[in-house]
Amino acid sequence: MAAPETYPIALAHGIARFDFLRESFKQSSQKLFGKVFDEIIEYLVRQGVRLDRLHYFRGILSHLEDRGFDVHHTTVSYAKSLATRAGDLKDQIDHILKTTGAAKVHIIAHSMGGLDARCMINLNGMSQKIASLTTVGTPHHGSSFADFLLNEKGGGNLIALVSRAIDLRGFADITGDACAKFNESVRNAEARNEVFYQTYSSWEERKLVFTFLQPAWDVIERAEGINDGLVSVASQKWQGDLVGDDGQIKKIVQKEFPLPADHLNEVGWWDLNEIHGSGPLHRIGSRDKYEEAIKNVYLTIAEDLRARFPVMT
Repeated sequence: MAAPETYPIALAHGIARFDFLRESFKQSSQKLFGKVFDEIIEYLVRQGVRLDRLHYFRGILSHLEDRGFDVHHTTVSYAKSLATRAGDLKDQIDHILKTTGAAKVHIIAHSMGGLDARCMINLNGMSQKIASLTTVGTPHHGSSFADFLLNEKGGGNLIALVSRAIDLRGFADITGDACAKFNESVRNAEARNEVFYQTYSSWEERKLVFTFLQPAWDVIERAEGINDGLVSVASQKWQGDLVGDDGQIKKIVQKEFPLPADHLNEVGWWDLNEIHGSGPLHRIGSRDKYEEAIKNVYLTIAEDLRARFPVMT
């Protein structure tokens, strides 16, 4: 009997992805060189080059593929509205289903990618195509840092101005009020659908958080408590139960990230502030070990999904 497999895994990135220049260069090269670019990529892969080492999900796709999983990157609008990003993600998931012939996919989403996926599943008619959604560092209840920027610092006016050139209106969708309205709008659908939901929450001490995230860590700590530098643990956890108006109840599996990690670390990126911690993963020269440990978190997620959703081939 063939070994059990599972559905393809789609990795969904957050808002304002920090590797946008790399992704933009890739897309431009594909358009410019067409088939030649694809042949170059195939050649590099055959030579053992890890093309995802500088990807948003650093090295995670190749780490899972090496262990037998079918994994796909997705790409949505840089910082457009939640509705727009959800529409983009729907197109990406439909493409994965078409090219693989799979009946469903698992989504592992980081940051706003989790909200994109929830919106897509419940407002874009995709619930029958998604086996599970795992969110990592997702602001299910919003981020007080977004509220701080938009309300207290006049960021709303700046976004409106800048959006004439670059659409940044997605940041307004991760405020506390916006997420509360969104959560209510999909509550009944989420309680009824058959999608398996789980969350991973993470946090770090301020001294370990990536330097450029420390001001946000301060704002969130004052308003919500422990956080990963952009999202509080309370927001990342979402809630224990989804309860519909008809009394339907669905449990959300809530897990803690197994090692301290800030918002950047959660997708495989090490930063120098990690050496301020204690333990073997925080010593000088431990970068590779730390990043390997992060990738193994995703491997654990994938292995658990394979056990929950075996597909015989």
